[in-house]
Amino acid sequence: MTVPESESKRPCLLLSFDAEEFDIPLEYGHALPETEQFRIGADGFERTLALLSDLQLQATFFTTAALALRRPDLVRRAAAAGHEIASHAYFHSRFEPAHIAASREILQQISGTPVVGFRMPRMAPVEPALLRKAGYLYDSSINPIWLPGRYNKFFAPRRVTRVDGLVRMPLSAVPLVRWPLFWLAFKNQPQWLTRLTTSAVLRADGYAALYFHPWELMDNSGFGLPRVIAKTSGQRMYESLREHLLWLRGRCRFMTYADFARERFPS
Repeated sequence: MTVPESESKRPCLLLSFDAEEFDIPLEYGHALPETEQFRIGADGFERTLALLSDLQLQATFFTTAALALRRPDLVRRAAAAGHEIASHAYFHSRFEPAHIAASREILQQISGTPVVGFRMPRMAPVEPALLRKAGYLYDSSINPIWLPGRYNKFFAPRRVTRVDGLVRMPLSAVPLVRWPLFWLAFKNQPQWLTRLTTSAVLRADGYAALYFHPWELMDNSGFGLPRVIAKTSGQRMYESLREHLLWLRGRCRFMTYADFARERFPS
């Protein structure tokens, strides 16, 4: 499909969601049955699909195979709506190298679409050779910031690039200061700052890569989560995200990560 010239000149917005089991309470010592972890993750997935349908926007869903196996209907709905299905490994909290290829195969079987993107849970390091061997086109496992207590990737490449046959697609951060655009920043800063930093990235790079979690659209209170995670969730998060996406829709051309990778690095 040919993009009109006026549309092609607009900056690109790469919107993604990590569709996963709601296991984050376990990190903070709060026990949660596995059935509840998957229920909350799936309910958030369903609510996210409804939001995107209402706004007529396209996104990439980095999905764990475990969630997809429990709710294949949601994965099929997402694919049928034109969203990209990408891999978020097999489980969110357990990993072994074989999961890289296995998750791709399962997601392709369920979605009926090619799965070419990968994002490691918690932005952990992943061996590029394993991704290439498994048939992935791109990796989006880098958040090029310093996140205290998690990781320090402040000096990692900030823009999309191709290295040894694999497209690397970092999440977006403001040049020089590396102020992040990811979900935690969105939840804990005023709207004017979110718009300022997003505009700065769009001007500098011509695109912005964002990510959120479907479980954020569910009520996250009562699970022992820190205030920085739980304070903006459920309906409040839904409304805040909807308003931000409407603002972006008037300024950007929404693309999936796979389409953007192919556009930047045509083979």
